[in-house]
Amino acid sequence: MQRIVFNKLKENPKMFEYLKLNSNWYKELNRSSTNYKKFENAMKDLYKLRTTDKISEAIDNIDLINSVLNVLK
Repeated sequence: MQRIVFNKLKENPKMFEYLKLNSNWYKELNRSSTNYKKFENAMKDLYKLRTTDKISEAIDNIDLINSVLNVLK
């Protein structure tokens, strides 16, 4: 694995944890550093770190607050 890729992984604890849990990525990252983007996308999918996931979560929270306020009326 290239040193740059390894440093990027160590900077982000979630990425490092995902790598420990999914050790098959070691092989992919050792083969080519271009697989880093695929690794990052897979990690974001699992931990729901995409922008669309954050927006959906915010909308769900607003709906929950709205329904609680409606019940209290």
